[in-house]
Amino acid sequence: MIDLRRLHVLRAVDHYGTVRAAAEALHFTPSAASQQIRQLGRELGVTLLEPQGRRVRLTPAARRLLAHADDIQARWELAERDLRADDDEPAGLLRLAGFPVAVTALLAAAAAALVTRHPRLTPRISEAEAGECFDLLFTGDADLALVEAKPDEPPRDRARFDQRSLLDDPFDLLVPAGHRLAARERVDLAEAAREPWIVPSTPCTCRTHVLSACGAAGFTPDVAHDAVNWDVTIALVAHGLGVALVPRLARVPASAAVVRLACEGEPRRKILTVTRPGGRARPAVAAALAELERLVPTMLAV
Repeated sequence: MIDLRRLHVLRAVDHYGTVRAAAEALHFTPSAASQQIRQLGRELGVTLLEPQGRRVRLTPAARRLLAHADDIQARWELAERDLRADDDEPAGLLRLAGFPVAVTALLAAAAAALVTRHPRLTPRISEAEAGECFDLLFTGDADLALVEAKPDEPPRDRARFDQRSLLDDPFDLLVPAGHRLAARERVDLAEAAREPWIVPSTPCTCRTHVLSACGAAGFTPDVAHDAVNWDVTIALVAHGLGVALVPRLARVPASAAVVRLACEGEPRRKILTVTRPGGRARPAVAAALAELERLVPTMLAV
């Protein structure tokens, strides 16, 4: 018989990369985590850890076991769902996670609507970037997460996470009120090629999207200011210090002295819903997904 708790420790080592990192995430000591895996190996009659210098690593036998471990976890999630099949009303604690714009534009409104529609349901939201969202899902501290797909990276392990597209979020050109382009409804991004730009200088998905969109329009932006936070970006544009690309989901205050313009070709980013395999069958998660689907069209109007 396989002890699912010990199997989860093995999966954690694979997910986090080291025994120490896995132990920290699971609130174990490294020695206790190693002991759990060794005990699992003894139960199965195989060696799952082997020395690698001063550390240890997973053996080929451990890798073969991991090929089945995610399927076992997914089947267990489905088994739990079947055990509760007599009550399909969403209830209990629903843990949601997402990056800041996803929380402000989608998750907050979805949680409020869920409380009204399903009084027995208690949503709890955690603001988290993509990497942390995947960790929260892995440890069971999140049931559903919204993450931004990175255009320059492959998706996370497909067997370990169920990732599906929720929406394509277009980027709009933000210009100061009174700007020469401000009276337009739609612009070609190349028309802003000679403008000073506000672009994050640190590596992030937003920077990648902006540089890619400008490159597709035939120019490299002249970066005048560095900003990651959308409120900072909006303030810089409002004071006439440059132009910027902002995603449609990012809310721009009506009082801000800026104009938002749709772009020809609509450069965009993909927002994903992520659960553990089998997690979408849970009534609470299914209700949240349905609420998000209802919200998306209202969020994408310019």
